[in-house]
Amino acid sequence: MNAPQSPAAKPARRQALLTLAGVVVLAGAAWGLYDWLVASHYENTDNAYVQGNVIQITPQTGGTVTAILADETDLVRAGSALVRLDPADARVALQQAEAALAQAVRQARQLYANNATLAAQVRLREADVARAQADIARAQDDLRRRQMLTGDGAVSKEELQHAQSQLDTARTQLAAAQAGVAAAREQLASNQALTQGVAVQEHPSVRAAAAKVREAYLADRRTALPAPVDGYVAKRSVQLGQRVAAGTPLMAIVPLSQVWVDANFKENQLRHLRLGQPAKLTADLYGKKVEYTGTVAGLGVGTGAAFALLPAQNATGNWIKVVQRVPVRIALDAAQLAEHPLRVGLSMEVTVDTKERGGPALAEAPRQEAVAQTAVYASLDEGADADVARIINANLGAR
Repeated sequence: MNAPQSPAAKPARRQALLTLAGVVVLAGAAWGLYDWLVASHYENTDNAYVQGNVIQITPQTGGTVTAILADETDLVRAGSALVRLDPADARVALQQAEAALAQAVRQARQLYANNATLAAQVRLREADVARAQADIARAQDDLRRRQMLTGDGAVSKEELQHAQSQLDTARTQLAAAQAGVAAAREQLASNQALTQGVAVQEHPSVRAAAAKVREAYLADRRTALPAPVDGYVAKRSVQLGQRVAAGTPLMAIVPLSQVWVDANFKENQLRHLRLGQPAKLTADLYGKKVEYTGTVAGLGVGTGAAFALLPAQNATGNWIKVVQRVPVRIALDAAQLAEHPLRVGLSMEVTVDTKERGGPALAEAPRQEAVAQTAVYASLDEGADADVARIINANLGAR
């Protein structure tokens, strides 16, 4: 049997219990105060990953790969060639387009030259009309004289009929000449409709052929695929000698200087998140020694499950509520990224300071600048206009 406790031990035990209870109450109060003053102003998650622009390099024209100038992990600069395609087909097409332009210029010149020829035809037909009118007048005079002499028997009936026939023939010739004038004028008007108001080099057929030359010129230049931005090559799938079609993915470029973090916060953590709030981030790659500073740049407009390839069907008999998550975009400091580069897909831990809650939860104005842009394709058609002008001038002839 246990020995009975002495009366002096009971107050000591009660005092120890009271002290322990006081410590627990104080710790709970301290934690509650900390949670109210500090912890409630921060939201954190480890469900966050680095994201970035993965720029697919695809040809704008088909061809056979003859050179691969960049491989995975290589750094490339905007405008530098990544892949070259066999230019033989494109050059043949360009030569055909140039020949078609030269022919179009010469055909347009022929149309303009026909204006003078057809105008001369109109004048010739008008001269035929004048001659036919003179023949009619002469035939009428002959017929009139013979009619006056018929009563005296000086002119036979046969001769009178012959004069009448000559008059009828002259009238028929006048009608034919007038029809010829009308036809010649219609031909002239039709030809003038094809040439009026524009010079040879601005003729629609010439401009259409010139557009074909520019198209073929671009196709020839597009046999070299440039890098649209500075970045690193990832996922090269193209092989030497491969026959590729327009739009076939060949490799990807990732600009690591433009990455961001998508932090997937629970739906009950979004209550106080606002655009512009500061954030602290750490990467598993560097650990706690490297801390990034970021800014809340945007809150997703739907949960990840809503945009999943196979969205959840919650209207079922057996249903279990699952806390949803919404992606929150965190913009990173460019200087810190340059000093400690990240890779797409790396895990991050994110803590957002929500003390300042006056900002909007969603964007309130449209974006004023492009999300991303490149100028490397703008110069591909340089030289096309000069080529077109050279061909047109060579076929205009002496003026």
